[in-house]
Amino acid sequence: MREKKRLGGGGLLLILLGGVLALYIVSNLRTGKDISYAAMRELFLQEQVTEFAISDTRLSAKLKDGTTATCDLYDFALFYEDLNDLVVQQKEAGILTDYDYHADHSPNWLGILLPYVLAILGFILLMSFIRSMSGGGVNDKMARFGEARTQSLPGDKKRVQFRDVAGADEEKEELQEIVSFLSDPEKFLKLGAHIPKGVLLVGPPGTGKTLLAKAVAGEADVVFLSISGSDFVEMYVGVGASRVRDLFEQAKKQSPAIVFIDEIDAVGRQRGSGLGGGHDEREQTLNQLLVEMDGFAGNEGVVVLAATNRVDILDPALLRPGRFDRQVYVGLPDIRGREEILQIHSRGKPLAEDVDLHRMAQTTAGFTGADLENLLNEAALLAGRRDMPAITQSLLDEAVIKVIAGPEKRSRVIVEQERKLTAYHEAGHAVVMRALPQHDSVHQISIVPRGQAGGMTISLPDEDRSYLSREFMLEQIVSLLGGRAAEQMMLGDISTGAANDIQRATAIARKMVGTYGMSEKLGTVAFDAGHDEVFIGRSMAQTRPYSEQTAAEMDGEIRRIIDEAYGRCGAILEQYRSQLITVAEYLLQHETMTGEEFEKVFSVDKN
Repeated sequence: MREKKRLGGGGLLLILLGGVLALYIVSNLRTGKDISYAAMRELFLQEQVTEFAISDTRLSAKLKDGTTATCDLYDFALFYEDLNDLVVQQKEAGILTDYDYHADHSPNWLGILLPYVLAILGFILLMSFIRSMSGGGVNDKMARFGEARTQSLPGDKKRVQFRDVAGADEEKEELQEIVSFLSDPEKFLKLGAHIPKGVLLVGPPGTGKTLLAKAVAGEADVVFLSISGSDFVEMYVGVGASRVRDLFEQAKKQSPAIVFIDEIDAVGRQRGSGLGGGHDEREQTLNQLLVEMDGFAGNEGVVVLAATNRVDILDPALLRPGRFDRQVYVGLPDIRGREEILQIHSRGKPLAEDVDLHRMAQTTAGFTGADLENLLNEAALLAGRRDMPAITQSLLDEAVIKVIAGPEKRSRVIVEQERKLTAYHEAGHAVVMRALPQHDSVHQISIVPRGQAGGMTISLPDEDRSYLSREFMLEQIVSLLGGRAAEQMMLGDISTGAANDIQRATAIARKMVGTYGMSEKLGTVAFDAGHDEVFIGRSMAQTRPYSEQTAAEMDGEIRRIIDEAYGRCGAILEQYRSQLITVAEYLLQHETMTGEEFEKVFSVDKN
């Protein structure tokens, strides 16, 4: 139920002003033609008036032509001295048939004073509005513009605990020290130890950095103040620094407390790179944050947690000991962690007997915790859409493909020539993947459009990889070029459908040459910094740390890697030409092919 809003003083004053104005208008409604007193006197002198009456300060006269004229008469005595003798004469002569002097002739103070009252009330209303906008009101937003807009955790029943976080055992062990110190600081103080002032959680998006911070606060049962890095930055100078001061003041008053700054890279980028130099508002905010974390003022009992996926652009002063003493990397979960995450997110969801979460963990290598949560949610939505009582294994498999490539677009009308081209393109990818010894196994092939892709060939790794070898990356390039090579071999033409494949293959080759030092000609040298962004908080203009001759040699090496991979791809497709045709024909007939079906077709034709 929505809370009813109460009218403020300004609203009541506005209603009062409107009521008085309406009363003034009603009281001054004119009947007849309104003229001046001099014009009315002239009508009397010209013997045009047949009847008249005086009511309060109004004189109303009926004229010979049947019309009525009125005028204001603020002084009755003046009228009586001026025209009374004339009125008596015209009455005796029969010109005036009737007149009335018996009304109340007291001045109309409402009509006289009301304009002044309206002006005074309008002035008061205007001053009240200006005062409220300048921060004079108690509930005024401008007065609280420099306050930190923090968020706290919900009640005890909904607090996140370490048991709600899976796939991050080492990370939880690192953060357990903070929980122990906040719960029992004397144990550490006796040994002369001090708690880290700040812990920076680093890792890809969706790996559970924010969830870990909430779990620390839930385990320690202390005040948790959460704020985003972007909440500090405003267009007004000084607001960000003011909010930083207010944030730490709130934490000190409620200590022991945990301050969590999410996406700290929004405010913690390296100084000296902004357009405003040292006077840049973001840099002033960062300076204040540095002072609060390790300045003259003590922040005993306040621990700062922060999360970012761009630690490379943070200011070095923010990362030194005494501020963020410890960095905890929260990476992608391994197979055991993925299974635990799936078990947590499957709570409250009915699973069919054929569901194998261990198998799902094997087929979801590279998924983050957020991806796995989305996977189970998509499977639950599919079950509800089809009126199924529980989530089955087939729904989970379908949800995996949907999370990776997007929903199917079966309603799209595709001409037969394009279907044939897509079938050979995807069959080329699959056959090349199957022939490469180190490549991931084929999971599904489809020529049904998904997202912007006309078809897809999905390969899922059989095991987790921490490092990529040179041969594995070369096989990745070969498999990406399999679709283009199949088009040229079977149809005698090429299409734009391989544009994304070529871009990805070129990017891998460029990384091999320029970053990983995998070129025999150029040697073990890293030529680029690993950043493709124009402006990431370091400098506005990036210069290449190598000569034009080296750049030309790098381009030549990239071209050589791509050409050799394309030649290797053509040789594989020529060797398995019959399998390529069989897989393409199967796709044209059934549109989708599972990994098991592909393996059967490939093995039969191979024999």
